[in-house]
Amino acid sequence: MHKTKRPYQLPEPLTCDLGEVADGVSVELAEEYIRRHASRMPRYVYLENLYKGFHDVFKQPEKEHWKPDNRLAVNFPRYITDTFTGYGYGVPIRETSPDDAVNEAVAEFCRDNEITDHEVEMVKKCCVYGHAWEYLDQNGESRTKVAAVAPSRLFAVYDDTVEGHALFAVRYDFHSADSDRPGEIYGEILTPAAIEPFDGGRKVPAQAVENPYGRIPCVEWRLNDERMGLYEPVAGLIESYNHAIGEKANDVDAFAEAYLAVLGAELEEDGVRRIRDRRLINLYGTDDAKDVIVQFLTKPTADATQENLLTRLERLIYQTSMVANISDETFGSAASGVALAYKLQAMSNLALTFDRKIEKSLRKRYKLFCSLSTNVANPDAWRDMEFKMARNLPRNIQEETAVAAQAEGLVSKRTQLELLSYVPDPAVELERMEKEEAAGAESAVDRRMFSTEGAE
Repeated sequence: MHKTKRPYQLPEPLTCDLGEVADGVSVELAEEYIRRHASRMPRYVYLENLYKGFHDVFKQPEKEHWKPDNRLAVNFPRYITDTFTGYGYGVPIRETSPDDAVNEAVAEFCRDNEITDHEVEMVKKCCVYGHAWEYLDQNGESRTKVAAVAPSRLFAVYDDTVEGHALFAVRYDFHSADSDRPGEIYGEILTPAAIEPFDGGRKVPAQAVENPYGRIPCVEWRLNDERMGLYEPVAGLIESYNHAIGEKANDVDAFAEAYLAVLGAELEEDGVRRIRDRRLINLYGTDDAKDVIVQFLTKPTADATQENLLTRLERLIYQTSMVANISDETFGSAASGVALAYKLQAMSNLALTFDRKIEKSLRKRYKLFCSLSTNVANPDAWRDMEFKMARNLPRNIQEETAVAAQAEGLVSKRTQLELLSYVPDPAVELERMEKEEAAGAESAVDRRMFSTEGAE
């Protein structure tokens, strides 16, 4: 019997009394919180498997060998995640500062870390798990490095105040099965003062280093405050869909392999013994050849009921997840930008809400980044940074250009350029325009001068 997966408990913040860390964070305390964090693992594994296509339908008990047993999984989680990620953050996030020196430092940081790909990966992990961690590290270098870490391998512990300040974080893993200590925990304790590696229940003082940031060097990205994954609310609907479409495939197989009934004539005993394998039924009791019936037996089909169920489940999956099914034929009928916007309204609202969460995380990232004088001179430069997210939509270039032209004299040149999706950076474009105008003016002066000399 099919059973829908029961939802796991959402990851509540781990809290700690200030008195427990007054003298530092011991390995024993870190391992206690690792054990608490381990209770979240089944949920993380379940959500990750859904994204990868390893659905629970493949774990159900096998049927008898003579029964059709199709296991089909439609990977809605991957479609929902990748569609939302591409729509909301397929266009790189613009991170700018009014200070040119800071802009240059941020640009170098972004190049070193391939930040566009990194941020897309962070968004994807948030969609899968509901949250993810960004880990900053100097790695013995003057340049700041950043890495995306799944929440199954890093967590933070907060105080019990209303503000919920992070007291420390733990990044950990397990020694592999082929090592000399299989299954033992190792990792590092992250505090504002130091980064302390541990292994086998003991700290490794020789590898401990001072924390150059003065703050815990990791930033949590959240899809929402509940830390709920994008497709987590529809996991049960997806499992029901997989079960229904698998049973539909079983019905098709059963129809194709229907039993042959021979009524009124006796078959050989050997054939009857193999009735199940050969799918043949023999009932006899007449000597009149005209009373002999040979026909296939087919069970009543529920094709219409199954199709209605699949259609309803699919509609509910997209409605509840608030991610549009852009492969639907109705999207081709959206003749105008306004019509398309209405179809994408729910997904747009979801992205706008996530934008605010991302901006908070980016400010925390650059607060850490600016705390190092090797990066920027002003430690408060992060306060003036601006972040702009743009949706990845099909654009009507002709319509955009007409609107921008009509705005002439009503708004600034920069605002005009911001109306054009094919202009990635209005500030850079303005500089180009100024250079072209200056070059054009010089050329005009030169032409007048040469024409005057020729006339003389």
